[in-house]
Amino acid sequence: MSESTNKNGRLYYRWEWPLQATPQSFWPFFADTNRLNRDTGIFPVVELPPRPEDTGAGRRRLRFRLPLPITWLEEPFEWVAPYRYSVLRHYENGPLRSMEILATMTPQPAGGVTLVYETWAEPRNILGKLAAPIALGLIAPRRFVQAVRAYDAVAALDGPPQLLKRPYRLVPGAEGRLNSMVDQLLGQDVASDLLSRLVAEIKEGDDLALAHLRPYALADQWGAPRRAVLEMALAATRVGLLDFQWELLCPMCRGAGDRVHNHLSSLETSGHCATCHIDFKADHEHAIELTFTPNSTIRPVERTQFCVAGPTQTPHIAVQQLLPPGEKRTLRPKLGLGRYRLRTMGLPGSQQLLVAERGEDILTVNLHVDGWIADVVTGQVGMALELHNQTDAPQLFVLEEMAWSDQAITAAEVISLQCFRDLFTQEALQPGEQFSVGSLTVLFTDLRDSTRLYREIGDAPAFGLVRNHFDVLHDVIAEEEGAIVKTIGDAVMAVFRRPVSAVRAMVKSQAILSNPANGERPLQLKAAIHAGHSIAVTLNERLDYFGTNINIAARLEKFSQGNDLILSDFAFCDPEVQAYVNDAAAPLAASPFEAQLKGFDDERFALWRIFPAEMPDFQAQIEN
Repeated sequence: MSESTNKNGRLYYRWEWPLQATPQSFWPFFADTNRLNRDTGIFPVVELPPRPEDTGAGRRRLRFRLPLPITWLEEPFEWVAPYRYSVLRHYENGPLRSMEILATMTPQPAGGVTLVYETWAEPRNILGKLAAPIALGLIAPRRFVQAVRAYDAVAALDGPPQLLKRPYRLVPGAEGRLNSMVDQLLGQDVASDLLSRLVAEIKEGDDLALAHLRPYALADQWGAPRRAVLEMALAATRVGLLDFQWELLCPMCRGAGDRVHNHLSSLETSGHCATCHIDFKADHEHAIELTFTPNSTIRPVERTQFCVAGPTQTPHIAVQQLLPPGEKRTLRPKLGLGRYRLRTMGLPGSQQLLVAERGEDILTVNLHVDGWIADVVTGQVGMALELHNQTDAPQLFVLEEMAWSDQAITAAEVISLQCFRDLFTQEALQPGEQFSVGSLTVLFTDLRDSTRLYREIGDAPAFGLVRNHFDVLHDVIAEEEGAIVKTIGDAVMAVFRRPVSAVRAMVKSQAILSNPANGERPLQLKAAIHAGHSIAVTLNERLDYFGTNINIAARLEKFSQGNDLILSDFAFCDPEVQAYVNDAAAPLAASPFEAQLKGFDDERFALWRIFPAEMPDFQAQIEN
């Protein structure tokens, strides 16, 4: 560490380390300023309401918790992932007037990275000159060095996770309760190896990780099937080992704020983001995320904040830069292929960017008061991005990936799983609340000639066959990651995230029901499938779905004759459905037709009938 004082009286400290990690692997650790501040001995912070004169793009007013009630105004973090980040703080009280931090990660030709961490401070008084070495030395220099070395070991050498573990504490009596819950879960056929890993995570993980456990992230870390880990987490919640929590996410910064909800019934599907200064509603499928945390009877998790706005708080943002009026700045972020959006917090609208194999090597974006250009601009991998603020006010530029993380479990996804609906039948929204579930595949089924069945064999035997048919549908639909929403007489409404899952489930169900292994009476199942956007609501105190596409799906089933599927044109044209229908291993035939649906009198719908290919006269029989 080096130390100096410039002519303006600002104190300067510089740290430098040669590391083995690459910038990409080291960034998630060192740019996680919440974790870094905790690991290096910085005191916890609380966020305060901004004063009217301090409002501005991305500014925050913060204060240390006791024992240091120091308050400051924090300018927005600036970063270019995965190479550098910085932040400037203006103190309202205490020994310093301001402090600036800059972390730079520079790749080396021979491999590895050089980390340079620089700090500047302006003392307020003589006490500030004496206190600055402590503040700029990051409170505990030895802990700072230990943290950097630990991060490097894990990032560069795939080091043991224990390097980042912290001492854990279970509440009195937790071990006994934990063992009992483990036995219950093993009795429910939860895989013992996955359960052992979950228990270890609960015992050894630090509070920052355990406050928002994401099963898909754990599955990727363990090399395990995502579905298995998610279902284990749901089962663990049912027995009391975990709690789940619903979080409403801002569509811009994708942050959840401090509010988490243990039940959907307490969640309001509209909110306000203090960071982005916008009101928003849950009008897209990623708006509500489900995460998990240990139950407080096993291990209480302290939700302490050490930093509220570092780069990894919004990992989808690759670049964040605050440009004064008239300033031009050239950056070269490391961007992967895909779609990006460039916006500012001061002006509406955005600029759409596409990163492709071929494109411009330098993209220049000139921001005017009258907004952005409408065209999508295309740059190549490794391009330079030139930003020019031509407005008369400071602008916080934000470049963000449009794709949402695939490790997040959304409410739209989880409520369409049979496991969730079986375990948590009471989970429902408040009356009048709704949220978008994006594109959803909807299935309606019914038994052919069920009235005749009751008349011919009697009510009790017929009811037994109907109940068995429900069991078949339940199991097959669950295997295809769908869920039965409700039964109506002999009919079923079910939902899936992908059309091909519904098609596979029905082909298998019809084969089982029409050829029962135990000599029972064969049943012919009618089925219809449609896909499109819809919303989740509460009907009859249970989670249900509503919308035009639900109404369309409900009206298609009447065209089925049994042992065939009726698909809307939208569902039939899905690429996965096309591949499945044309697969020789699942010989199916498809026949198009048009029909009018009740309630849609001014429109004719293109529909498809799917039936076994070994029944070539099926369509002719129907037409006759």
